[in-house]
Amino acid sequence: MELVQRLTNRLTHAREFSLMLLQDFSTDEDWTFQLHEGGNHALWFLGHIATTDNFMITLVDPNHSNVPEGYPALFGIGSTPSPEISDYPSIEEVKSYCRERRNTLLAILAGLTDDDLATETPDGAPEFMPDFASVFETAIWHEGLHTGQLSMLRRVRGFAPVV
Repeated sequence: MELVQRLTNRLTHAREFSLMLLQDFSTDEDWTFQLHEGGNHALWFLGHIATTDNFMITLVDPNHSNVPEGYPALFGIGSTPSPEISDYPSIEEVKSYCRERRNTLLAILAGLTDDDLATETPDGAPEFMPDFASVFETAIWHEGLHTGQLSMLRRVRGFAPVV
């Protein structure tokens, strides 16, 4: 199987798993529940993986970057999740942005060849992302890291495991 297709499959499956984990979150309290003060919650997770997808897009095709005003402060690296739902855009807005950014990332990947994936990332990219393939690999790994946190939130909220 060619690398583009393998990465597409992994990105798609990672997101499908994330959405399965999120399916039981329904109340504002569910979406902003934290295991400890300042801890990541489900709404932060959703916005964070969306803004991370946008960051990955900027490394591969900066012309498709699109981040709403305020999202980096709310969801970016180093942001501290707030327990107040009123501090955030609506859940539906964040869900929509998350879907759109992953669809854009996948569309960019679909336009690449395996040879394109060997292209060096631009200056300023993290050292652990030396080429385009590593950008997509990191997106998969990053989402997996945070789904572990989301799984803990589910269990503490009393939701049944999805696996």
